[in-house]
Amino acid sequence: MPQYFIFKIEAGANDIVKSLTKLNQFDKFRDAKQEVKRLRREQSSDDAALFKVIFAENELQAEEMLQEKREAPVVLEWEK
Repeated sequence: MPQYFIFKIEAGANDIVKSLTKLNQFDKFRDAKQEVKRLRREQSSDDAALFKVIFAENELQAEEMLQEKREAPVVLEWEK
């Protein structure tokens, strides 16, 4: 059954590699969203880590999805 995973993402040795730490997992998006908001509120200002919620079948799939290199979206003129 798919779940919502919360990961802490820190910069790795280079732009390609990211350090991922699974913090928690939830059955409901609402619970995951509340937890991520709490983590972001409590994060110190000098901490550059990101907190992400990702929906996946399992932890391995979630990690793979977070490691994928995604191209920046194309912003069309009327969307600016």
